[in-house]
Order: sequence, then structure tokens, then C-alpha cells
Amino acid sequence: MVKVIKLKLKVKMYEKRKNIVFIIVLGLLVISLIYSVYMLITAPTTDPLDKPYDRGKSDYVLTILQCLVGTVVIFLPSRIEQKYRIDIPDLMEILYFIFLFCAIFLGEVRNFYFKIPYWDLILHGFSAAMLGAMGFFIVSYLNDMEKPFIHLSPFFVALFAFCFALACGTVWEIYEFAADSILGTNMQKFITEEGVVLIGRGALTDTMEDLIVDAIGSFIVVAIGYINLKKQQRQSKKLVVEELNIKGD
Repeated sequence: MVKVIKLKLKVKMYEKRKNIVFIIVLGLLVISLIYSVYMLITAPTTDPLDKPYDRGKSDYVLTILQCLVGTVVIFLPSRIEQKYRIDIPDLMEILYFIFLFCAIFLGEVRNFYFKIPYWDLILHGFSAAMLGAMGFFIVSYLNDMEKPFIHLSPFFVALFAFCFALACGTVWEIYEFAADSILGTNMQKFITEEGVVLIGRGALTDTMEDLIVDAIGSFIVVAIGYINLKKQQRQSKKLVVEELNIKGD
């Protein structure tokens, strides 16, 4: 009884923290969106080249786009829970909100992508690990369903989680490419701080580095998940054998 009460208190604590983080991140995104619209109107038409941290209109267009996307996708977990009647772990949702905060507010609004070395790669590794864990959660949800009955081996669970994380990373790169092509932004960093347009292999460096980090981050989480699933499988088989031996006696 005491364990049940402690578990309920822990669940409520995580739910409260989740709501607080959600409100803070959403508020920062909305404020940043309004500020970026104002700065877009007042910013110089030409982008500054002598001061890489100063911003021109194209930079604020990108910030507005990212803030708009952030204010929409931040509601994604709750929509999924309502539509499919599943309960996403509160800790996973908190990590998701923190990722949006780091990627959009710190990365774009506070310009961490230029101020902090490898900030983009750090976020890609974090997101890949999070998506790998989400892949495991999806398969676990399907395995627990009575209809349709699906039960995948640890290897295929890990394979799905790995492919899921890589697929999401690829979709993000497509989004970056589309935004750069349509809005004239520089999400894929094919233009240097000095205004030099990269070509050939140099233009692909940012995209390939992101995908490689996605693969490494998701593989680490998937490998850990696979080992845990194998342990659980061996323990389950051991319990079944012990039960059969007891019945046989």
C-alpha cells in the first residue's frame, strides 16, 4: 500500500513538473515569435557580414519559422495521447519540451548555434537518443495490445527503434532543405559566416554530420535497449522453465 502511494505521488510530481516546463517553453516561444516579427520589420534589408552575431531579415525569417513550428509541435504529445488513448511517460515529454527549448529558443533565438561550438551536433545526438527511446516505447505499446496481436523479438524491436530515429532525422533534414530553398534561410549551413556559398562536398558536410550523429546517438540507446530486452527475455524463459519444473514435480 505504501509503495502504491509513493508511486502515485511520484507520478503527480512528474506531471506537475511536465506542466510547468510546458508553460515556460511555450511562453518563451510565443514571446520570441512576437519579438522576431517586430525585429523582422525593423532589421536591415542586407544581412551583416562583418558581425556574424548581428542579424538581418533572413535570420529573423528563420527564427519566426522555427518559433511557429515549435508552438505547433509542442502540443504533439498531448494530441497523440488524446487521439490514440495512450499514455506517453511524463519524463519523455519533459525531455521533449527541453529539446524544443534548447533547439529553438537557445539555438535560434539566443543564437547558440553560432555562439556554442557543436551545439547543433549536441542537439542531434540528444534528439536521436530521445527518438530511439520513443521507438522502443511505440513497439512496447504495440506488443501490449490485445488486437492486433504483435510480438516482436528484441532484435526487431531494436531495428525498428533505430530506423524510426534515423527516419525522423532524415525528415528533419528534408525540412531544413525545403526551408532554405523556399525562404532563403541557411539552416543547412551551406553559407559560411563570411557569406561564402559552399559547393560540392563542403555543402553536404552539415547534413551528413547531422545524420551520422543521429545514427550514433540512436545506436547507443538502441544497443542499451536491446541488451535490456534480452535480459528480460532470458528471465522470462527462466521463470517459465521453473514453473514447468514445479508442475512436473
